[in-house]
Amino acid sequence: MLYYLAELSQNLSALNLFRYITFRAGGAFFTALIYGFLFGRPLIEMLRVKQGRGQPIRADGPASHLVTKAGTPTMGGLLILSAIVASTLLWARWSNGFVWMVLFVTLGFGLIGFADDYAKVRKQTVAGVSGKVRLLAGFLIALVAAGWAMYLHPADLTGELAFPVFKSALLNLGWFFLPFAMLVIVGSANAVNLTDGLDGLAIMPVMIAAGSLGIIAYAVGREDFSAYLGVHYVPGTGELLIFVAALVGGGLGFLWYNAPPAAVFMGDTGSLALGGALGAIAVATKHEIVLAIIGGLFVVEALSVIIQVAYYKRTKKRVFLMAPIHHHFEKKGWAEPQIVIRFWIISLILAMIGLATLKLR
Repeated sequence: MLYYLAELSQNLSALNLFRYITFRAGGAFFTALIYGFLFGRPLIEMLRVKQGRGQPIRADGPASHLVTKAGTPTMGGLLILSAIVASTLLWARWSNGFVWMVLFVTLGFGLIGFADDYAKVRKQTVAGVSGKVRLLAGFLIALVAAGWAMYLHPADLTGELAFPVFKSALLNLGWFFLPFAMLVIVGSANAVNLTDGLDGLAIMPVMIAAGSLGIIAYAVGREDFSAYLGVHYVPGTGELLIFVAALVGGGLGFLWYNAPPAAVFMGDTGSLALGGALGAIAVATKHEIVLAIIGGLFVVEALSVIIQVAYYKRTKKRVFLMAPIHHHFEKKGWAEPQIVIRFWIISLILAMIGLATLKLR
């Protein structure tokens, strides 16, 4: 919204700053961060009163969780989502279709997560909304987003799959791009959801991945940068840096309260929404494969569950002591902060590798 102040720059030259994406990204970051600090504690207290006993804890999980995490309120993702929406609407160009597409996915998956969290808290059980219902709703949202992205992409990139490193290569998926993009968005949402199992574990890797995708979005949205890097130019994606900056600012505001021991959990409200947002940005920027590198931690977490379930069904034995894999390390005796910080380090390394593909030829 504030972008349109630039139209008054002929009367006040300082307003010309609002034309620059980088300036508005900085504004979005600090707006969301301050929002988190201002409204974090009141929201947590409200959730604590409304939820009573807080988020139900898995009986088959690590025994320490029944003591250290019992009674902690959930749905803290509401703080992140409200900060993102308020900040993005304030600083982004409202005429940009990619911004609205990513916001649609974020809020859509946030609504699914909210319904799941609400059912868990109300029934005081770890079983919320049916998994089939969640997946169906997620795929419907992803279908709309995938079609939206295809409409916004330039004609020479519509339905095309781009590759890192081999930047001139494109695979024409045609209408099969729709199911592919749907899998990216839904897969990303659920992978982040599976990662959210320890205090601070999911939010920092999400911010690292989002920050990396924000750099990519800014680069591929500028014709000069994309030409220099040899990546495909996607007009309009640079504005997604505003959304990403708001996500990082809101994420840091949430982490202030989610740092061990957590005063609030983000819940499915936050994890599904943020994961869906990562997938949507990757689809918008034509960097779906790079997302698998940058978000490699989420991929490993999801694969650990898939492997565990598949192997147990065949052999009645387990590959990991417990899945997702962060619980495996808990069972092996690693302290929770040790797991969290080491996973943060891994996320940062993977993000650097993913960003390096921008320059590799």
